[in-house]
Amino acid sequence: MLRAVLADLHLSSVAGDLDRFAATLSAVRHRGAEEVVFLGDLFRTLVGFPHFWDDETRRGLAELERLRSAGVRVILVEGNRDFFLDAAGMAPFLDVAGEVHSFAAGTRRFLLEHGDLINHRDRSYRLWRAVSKSRTARRWARLLPAGVAVRIVSNTEARLAQTNFSYRRTLPVDDLVAAARRHFSAGVDVVMWGHFHRGWRFEEDGCAAMVLPSWAETGAVVWVDDLGSVRTEQVADNGYFVDSAAQSWYQEGESRVEVR
Repeated sequence: MLRAVLADLHLSSVAGDLDRFAATLSAVRHRGAEEVVFLGDLFRTLVGFPHFWDDETRRGLAELERLRSAGVRVILVEGNRDFFLDAAGMAPFLDVAGEVHSFAAGTRRFLLEHGDLINHRDRSYRLWRAVSKSRTARRWARLLPAGVAVRIVSNTEARLAQTNFSYRRTLPVDDLVAAARRHFSAGVDVVMWGHFHRGWRFEEDGCAAMVLPSWAETGAVVWVDDLGSVRTEQVADNGYFVDSAAQSWYQEGESRVEVR
């Protein structure tokens, strides 16, 4: 199975990004992808209940539905800007939603998660996440009137932009390495994260962990083929792939990042 992985799209953030998104999915489909994994933060904010959706959200979700209609599996990994993706209203647009996605390709076991919980020192965000994604929050979100729901989405965007920003300017390399080693010891061969927008890679004893570059900023699509090989390409605005050596997206050591 040929898989495509896209991280941090933040759709509806800038003019024209939905057109770029449609072009990317068309290119991915024609390349022969059988599964597309969105590694968190698909939209500026996405809540799984339809009364939270505006016209742009509905347009982006329609692209996912079109992808599924072409026989491609759609996987949504929950990011810090995603809420209640397992709600019934999301059913036409995805095959699987969850905090983690795993699969085997060739002899390698892959694990994909967004990465927003990597930094254990970011206590403010971790508390806010626990409250905003709790059962109580889900119950209230389901019952809210549409107008109130839209205002909450707007406020949520502002809150996410401000949440403990100082902790997110620098890639938490020590935490990433520690998390990678925990996964390696559990039998995972390749770990993929998003969230930090800047590519990074760590290898040890034949295993690899990587932070994927943000699609919103680079147009990056990461491919995993049926042998478990990983390759990164860039999709230009016109929907054509531009060859790019995978290593060029990654930097060893500490990287300065801007996380939205």
